Amino acid sequence: MKAICFNFEIHQPFRLKRYRFFDIGRDHYYFDDFLNDDIVSRIAHNSYIPAAETLLRMIEQSEGRFRCSIAISGVAFEQFELYVPEFIDVLGRLAATGAVEFVAQPYAYSLASLSDPEEFAAQVKDTCSMLKSRFGITPKVVRNTELIYFDELAPQLVEMGFKGALTEGAKHILGWKSPNYVYTAASAPKLKLLLRNSKLSDDIAFRFSDYSWSEYPLTADKYIDWIASTPAEEQIVNIFLNLETFGDMQPATSGIFQFLEALPRFAAERGIDFLTPSEAIAKIKPVSELSVMHPISSADEARDTSAWLGNRLQNEAFEKLYSVAERVRKCDNRRLKQDWEYLQTCDHFFYMSTKRKADGAMHSLFSPYETPFAAFTNYMNVLADFLMRVEEEFPSQVGTEELNALLLTISNQGAEIETLNKELASMRKNIEQYNIEHRLREEPKEEAPKAKEPKTRKATTRKTAKKADKKA
Repeated sequence: MKAICFNFEIHQPFRLKRYRFFDIGRDHYYFDDFLNDDIVSRIAHNSYIPAAETLLRMIEQSEGRFRCSIAISGVAFEQFELYVPEFIDVLGRLAATGAVEFVAQPYAYSLASLSDPEEFAAQVKDTCSMLKSRFGITPKVVRNTELIYFDELAPQLVEMGFKGALTEGAKHILGWKSPNYVYTAASAPKLKLLLRNSKLSDDIAFRFSDYSWSEYPLTADKYIDWIASTPAEEQIVNIFLNLETFGDMQPATSGIFQFLEALPRFAAERGIDFLTPSEAIAKIKPVSELSVMHPISSADEARDTSAWLGNRLQNEAFEKLYSVAERVRKCDNRRLKQDWEYLQTCDHFFYMSTKRKADGAMHSLFSPYETPFAAFTNYMNVLADFLMRVEEEFPSQVGTEELNALLLTISNQGAEIETLNKELASMRKNIEQYNIEHRLREEPKEEAPKAKEPKTRKATTRKTAKKADKKA
């Protein structure tokens, strides 16, 4: 039996306002609330809400046979709470159907997995906590930012309790292999991998309304026919898309919503099922291990991390941002920590990309800046002010060795306090025991009373004496 595994990704960054050099040290608020409100509200009403309502109809019309998964970033969720709370209500209705699995991902949609495993784990846990508190869901599958994955990440994901991960079916990794199978991680065989079918995913995301495309127009029955015609032994086809594909990247006038809604009917005619990621890894046996020695992603033709870290500008910003990671984690300033999360969002580095369109890049289409250099300048101005605030928490006069020692002390203070409390309790017990023993030694001992001779013995003695007198 062949199946389709849909995953819809939802993310919006907190976009920065125009922050000039002369604002450094004077203005500590970095975000463009009006722009964020405008973009998030527009995309939600044009795309997210109608797409989610379409998914609800698909589940209802198929009597629950249509199944899919959704991954949402924490920074996007916060903006929906601020600007479009009605969309969260629709997500809640999807969760209540039992046909939609929510997949975990980094809260800030960051690149932390490439530099800071501790930060990556914390952000994924924050997303899990958010999903648990809002929808009562505990994710068992994880999707890293932009499907980033590499061998060193797998053991950490297993340790965090995940059973599966979503990533890109990159050609340079697969070689002759197909993405339409379940694989296991070479570095952690307990972790199952589901690989995005890039061609069938991009046919919808980028080519659906392209009049110059040889397969235009793309209809639901044609699309399902392509999936049905794949080799019989290929049991799972993973279609991973941004939810804004529906109604934003591909406008409603293109017929994209009708295309999506018709898929379950044609799939049923071809005997094709729909599975959530957890169902796929539970039902389908892995065919082999997959090793990914260098990070892969779903971005651009290269399918690597060069979309965010491909030039000197991006790397300089990235290194400076994460150089203060340990300091920020140890401080108690909630506003500083919130800004730290928002500044990690990968979009800020994406806007700095200097890749050409010929390389398959679409960076300029999503950037609020005129040029990558303008994006870099604006971000570095913000980062300069942010670093000044971090130094207020941990002054720069403190040497590196002193700071490391201080951070280590803070990090271990809980264990040290517990150890000291145990030692104190033991000392108190010893002192109490000593006082008891010392008091017993110093107190005077009472003389024991002399034992009285038994009366019967005295009486016997007197009688014996009288008898002796008489004889005498």
